[in-house]
Amino acid sequence: MTGLEPGGDPAMPHLEFIKASGKLLPHIESYYLFRYDAAEIDGIERVDLGQLRFMISGEGTVFFPDGHSEPTRPIMVNGPGTAAATYKMRGPLHVFGVSLRGIGWKALIGVPAHKVADRIIDGEKLFCEQAPLLLERLRSMTTLEEMVAAIEPLLMMRQQEVKPVPKAHVTFLRVIREWTATDDPTIEWLYARMKAETDMGERQVQRLCKEYFAGSPTHLKRKFRAIGAAMRIYQGAPLDDVIGPFADQSHMINEVKHFTGHTPTTLRANIDPVLAVTLDNESFHFLPDVIPETVDVRRR
Repeated sequence: MTGLEPGGDPAMPHLEFIKASGKLLPHIESYYLFRYDAAEIDGIERVDLGQLRFMISGEGTVFFPDGHSEPTRPIMVNGPGTAAATYKMRGPLHVFGVSLRGIGWKALIGVPAHKVADRIIDGEKLFCEQAPLLLERLRSMTTLEEMVAAIEPLLMMRQQEVKPVPKAHVTFLRVIREWTATDDPTIEWLYARMKAETDMGERQVQRLCKEYFAGSPTHLKRKFRAIGAAMRIYQGAPLDDVIGPFADQSHMINEVKHFTGHTPTTLRANIDPVLAVTLDNESFHFLPDVIPETVDVRRR
């Protein structure tokens, strides 16, 4: 376990997380417990692949990049984002969450990502009567370990209810990981590799990108590039060392702000404290793993 440990200043957020293991490992990146005991909370949420969240306490509103807003739900699935979102919450805010991998979105949620991008799904509709019962149990628990043990049976049950991920899709996700980890992830490389391994055409690859990641390969590449740059900037890299994949400095600034809600300056000087944790720790590196693998974000 690591992160911002509980205790200390109650006016500051605290985040604990545990890396996934066991049978759910291919589908889940990590489990986390977020605590913020302030009465009013304003925050920024960067793009991500998909989150299952149980609101142990607190409620509020999420404001999405297209201008619409949605209230939080006691049990909710956050669809993959197309750009950074903001939120306003009434605390104290305690959230138990599950960060999904690309394959986990398909195996556990089963809804095409592009149909729920920048949206909140009512988790009770996915998990039926078991989810509210679990939420009540979570409210009586005090440790993240207890919560992980409690949710695993529900996730295993859900995995059996959803159709298995086709083998060709598993290959697609593995190639996506290899593509994003290359020095120059060109769209042509992705199409050629998928054609060689699965005989998929460009339209099929584009369809799967939308189904798993809510956007085209080009948009997916932009996400990875911007998050990778934001990580390096936050961790202290000079802008000249980060600008390489972008057309120029203005382009880099705009892309980083689009996907994280921050400029390079505010990443270092006035960053949202929760976003800081996700950029500082490899467990939130955002690559759509099929099989977990450490990737050096400095290569992109």
